[in-house]
Formats: sequence, C-alpha cells, structure tokens
Amino acid sequence: MTVKVVDASAVAALIFGEPDAADIAARLRGSVLVAPNLLPFEIASVCLKKLHRHPVQQDRLLAAHRLFGRMDISQTEVDLTEVVILAEQTGLTSYDASYLWLARRLQAELVTLDKQLARTAIEV
Repeated sequence: MTVKVVDASAVAALIFGEPDAADIAARLRGSVLVAPNLLPFEIASVCLKKLHRHPVQQDRLLAAHRLFGRMDISQTEVDLTEVVILAEQTGLTSYDASYLWLARRLQAELVTLDKQLARTAIEV
C-alpha cells in the first residue's frame, strides 16, 4: 500500500466538503495516510475560523469536525530542529515544513491544496 502524507488543507477539504474534496478523496483512496502530530490542532483552527465566518452553521461545522476523529491518519513526531532548518531554507512556515519534512523522511507523496507547499515539495 502506498504511504501518503496529508496536510490540513487536504483533510479540511474532505471533512468540510470543500470544492476540491472529490479530487483529494481520489488521490488518497487506497493509501496509508500519515501526518505530523500537529494536524489535529490545525484542523481545530480551520473549524474555528469557519465558525467565526459562519456562526449559523455551527452544528454542521462541529459535526464535520467530529469526522476528523474517525479518519484513519497515523500521526507522528517530526524532528523540530530539522523542520526549522527546512522552513528557513524554503521560506515555508514551520507548520508547512513539518509536512514536507515528513514526506521526505517517508519518501512519500505530499497531498496538499496549499500552492506554495506543493510547489516547494516539487522544487526542493
């Protein structure tokens, strides 16, 4: 089975039913999913931003957020010193560099909707 590193933008698209959800689902189908252990915090942050923007959708957004807990995504530690170095070299945030570092470490595809992160993953 193929291992893929999935970031918060891709997971958020899935659980919140964003326009790219079908594409992300197709890219992930049949794969073992892995992410840095910061993923739950990022997903919670996305949910909070959506709640602030759409307070009348609170029940739907919280129900969608609960779906995250049912996803089979292995969460793992990253080497924070190496992440900081990678972030400094690439201009990424330390959060985004965590996903890139893990994808490199596992020699896995990085699945993201973040254009800068995707571009950096290809270039570096």
